[in-house]
Amino acid sequence: MDLSDYRFSAEPYYRPVGHEIALYEHAYAHRLPLILKGPTGCGKTRFVEYMAWRLGKPLITLACNEDMTAADLVGRFLLDADGTHWHDGPLTVAARRGAICYLDEVVETRQDTTVVIHPLTDSRRKLPLDRKGEVVTAHPDFQLVVSYNPGYQSSAKSLKPSTRQRFAALEFDYPDASAEAEIVAHEARIEPALAATLVDIARHSRALRARGLDEGISTRMLVYAGVLIRDGLPAAESCHMAMTSAITDDPDLRQALQDIVDACLG
Repeated sequence: MDLSDYRFSAEPYYRPVGHEIALYEHAYAHRLPLILKGPTGCGKTRFVEYMAWRLGKPLITLACNEDMTAADLVGRFLLDADGTHWHDGPLTVAARRGAICYLDEVVETRQDTTVVIHPLTDSRRKLPLDRKGEVVTAHPDFQLVVSYNPGYQSSAKSLKPSTRQRFAALEFDYPDASAEAEIVAHEARIEPALAATLVDIARHSRALRARGLDEGISTRMLVYAGVLIRDGLPAAESCHMAMTSAITDDPDLRQALQDIVDACLG
């Protein structure tokens, strides 16, 4: 399998907010499996993309969900015109070929599915393919990275201690106001003053987490709003479409968010 499609030809934009780049490089030097913890839309996925580009490694990303099975990760036998043949899953491809495998929102998968990663995340670095009767020894360049949002954790959706303790961890949060405005201005290609106003809206919204909002407006949502404004949609409508209407269906919370938008936009 050609992994050229999984390599970045151009540098993904990433604005460091601490020592996360150096910490990741140290982890990769020892091929330590990593957990990235942080709220939705704060830059975890972009960070992994940037690090894959920086290290010159292919990146295979899977968006996890509750219907994902172990076969979706490791592979299965499939019937084609020439008969039944084994097809490696993305995790197996990454382990064989030396890619970084990124499981986004890993807690969304069933716990019986995540168990298959255990032999890859300790000193064995092996992946048993029970249905095929093969054990894959991980390529020296292989690394496993997973992410999740601690704000959504519950007893039904959490990593088992036997899984969690196999990983080192990096914690992420929304950047400080100036850094976040810089990111929004760059990604949405808008003026810094407008980006700063959008960030002000987001920072006020995040205070509503104590009043029933699961999470405040994310950096990603600010970029969406900025793109709409740049495209000519009025600022208030852009914010309503990309932020206040998208983040909650609760009428009281939506009104509270709209009040924040109106106050910040003046």
